[in-house]
Amino acid sequence: MTDPASFFVALVTGASRGIGAATAVALAGRGAHVVLTARSSDGLEAVEQQIFDAGGSATIAPLDLTQNDSIAKLAAAIGERWGRLDGLVLNAAQLGALAAVPAIDPKELAALLTLNVSAPAALIAAFDPLLRRADHGRVVGVTSSVGRQPRAYWGAYGASKAALETLLGAYGDEMAAISRVRVAIVDPGATRTRMRERAYPGEDPATVKEPGVVGDRIAELVMTGFDAGHRERIDG
Repeated sequence: MTDPASFFVALVTGASRGIGAATAVALAGRGAHVVLTARSSDGLEAVEQQIFDAGGSATIAPLDLTQNDSIAKLAAAIGERWGRLDGLVLNAAQLGALAAVPAIDPKELAALLTLNVSAPAALIAAFDPLLRRADHGRVVGVTSSVGRQPRAYWGAYGASKAALETLLGAYGDEMAAISRVRVAIVDPGATRTRMRERAYPGEDPATVKEPGVVGDRIAELVMTGFDAGHRERIDG
């Protein structure tokens, strides 16, 4: 049996499609054992099969990230099996309705913030001990330009990404002083995803890059490392 210590263990949220799926496939292609999470088991199984067909290694963990007890159980399971987590990719997010600020629905905003901000906070809290046990724990959070550059009708989603960036930046600063854990923030730019299609229904998908471009770059960062406070936008 292969020694668990020989694996680079990475967890990717929102891994059933789009950037999350592409990142998981790219990580597995670089030799990582990838734990795939999303609500859709069907989507996860398809990604897992793609990884297996390419000779990679993966485990699926269907769960609702808005349920903190599910996150805690997953962290306990990963800790029991591998004793650490080498990479955490915080990709799962909800777009919500694009609306003027006065028209934002409070209940929808609460749901949006739960998935886009509270869930990453819960993931960091649950996996922090396992990240610290890794030789070089790495966290990559996926953001959006609207988190730093407010845009009309994007107030709710933009606010959630601004909050996520603040959360990740603070955690990165904390870890840089006391551990080998490093945190990066990545803006994928215009990418051919279902979320992008919802936001720009009239756009020709062929005019924007495929998720694989983003997935490859995130996987490279997770596997090879980066300096504290790393931020980048992926263009092209």
